[in-house]
Amino acid sequence: MPKSTCDAEVIVNSTYAEVKGLYVNETLQIQEDLTIEGYVVSSDEVGNFFSLLHFQDSPFAPTEGFQIEIDVRDSHLFYPIGSKVFIKLKGLYLGKTKDVYKIGGVFTSFGNVSVGRLPASIVGEHIFRSCDDVENIVPTHVSIDSLDKNQTNTLVRLDRVEILEEELGLPFALQGEETERTLIDCNDNEIVLLNSGFADFSAEVLPEGSGSVTAVLLRENDKYQLAVRDLNDFDFSRERCDDVIDEFTSTAIFISELADPDNNAGARFVELYNSNSESLSLKGWTLQRYTNASTEISSTIDLSEYIIEAQSTLVISPNATEFEIVYGFAPDLGVGTGGPADSNGDDNFELVDPFGVVIDVFGIIGEDGSGTDHEFEDGRAYRNPEVMEGSPNYSASEWTIYNDTGDFGTINQPQNAPNDFTPGGRH
Repeated sequence: MPKSTCDAEVIVNSTYAEVKGLYVNETLQIQEDLTIEGYVVSSDEVGNFFSLLHFQDSPFAPTEGFQIEIDVRDSHLFYPIGSKVFIKLKGLYLGKTKDVYKIGGVFTSFGNVSVGRLPASIVGEHIFRSCDDVENIVPTHVSIDSLDKNQTNTLVRLDRVEILEEELGLPFALQGEETERTLIDCNDNEIVLLNSGFADFSAEVLPEGSGSVTAVLLRENDKYQLAVRDLNDFDFSRERCDDVIDEFTSTAIFISELADPDNNAGARFVELYNSNSESLSLKGWTLQRYTNASTEISSTIDLSEYIIEAQSTLVISPNATEFEIVYGFAPDLGVGTGGPADSNGDDNFELVDPFGVVIDVFGIIGEDGSGTDHEFEDGRAYRNPEVMEGSPNYSASEWTIYNDTGDFGTINQPQNAPNDFTPGGRH
């Protein structure tokens, strides 16, 4: 074990974005006295990473990642996962390969200058380990179809994935060769699992079942790849997707906010929330609206195409264009006017699971909301934060309701968009 050294005197004076902004079409040597910091997310302990150190700008919820090429073996002994490092950039080279930025030393091939490994003899002049305690790196929960370029070189976690059926029974990698295997989610989205033929686990058979994978997200242009640190990054304890019933019920999904802004009817919306620690498919789920005092369903939204992520929301708008103008981001679902998301504040709602069971209710079916404890006309109905599951029986005590009357315990305070509403987050 190498002698542990650290440095608490390094001053950070730049960001990843600022450094990347120095690059203009060709590899360059950084002349400015710049220093960035990051948290190590990769490890060469079992051989699936080689001469590369991947780091991100925060131990949780990172905004960017970076990589540096170093000619250091067993770098995990010097820079273990979760350690905070400082990178002094002056004298290093900055390049871009297949749309991915990297820093390191330099090599020339056929007259072309490229970023290569930083010689071991000078690594200590550029990479310094902080004296801070090693942090627990919290992987960012992502899905294959929503990956973002800024997540490159960061630690991510994908749920509900499995090895492509045609590759079951194969080893992780061919001996001595970098080998691509395929992960697929339950919606048939695919991503490459990149494995080194020199990794300790290269001869191990790919795992069956399905579950989660924690890995460093890599990228070549628009092609994303995953590289695990070791086999502990797999948790395939669930049945494969084909063997799993894909219709679920759960009281963890419920109505969390209803909006009828006083200043803009086009900014109405309905927000659903999933308090579960896992994402849930909405296949077979519907949201039903009962207009005024009607006891017959007036309109319905089929939510089958959507998955609501763990502890996240699904925002439904009757006017997606106006919603984005007002709130600054697009709703998850735009459904057109006249439907359940286009209520003027005196209607009632039911959230129904795939088996016809009412999971959650807002209002009292058959009672016009005007002047009641479930009126949100020109206002907002917000589910109180302590409520963590739906209920088939309406209880006004679970809600904070604003309107233009203030009857029966509601608040006479019309609400204006965007400032009085929180679509996309429970606050």
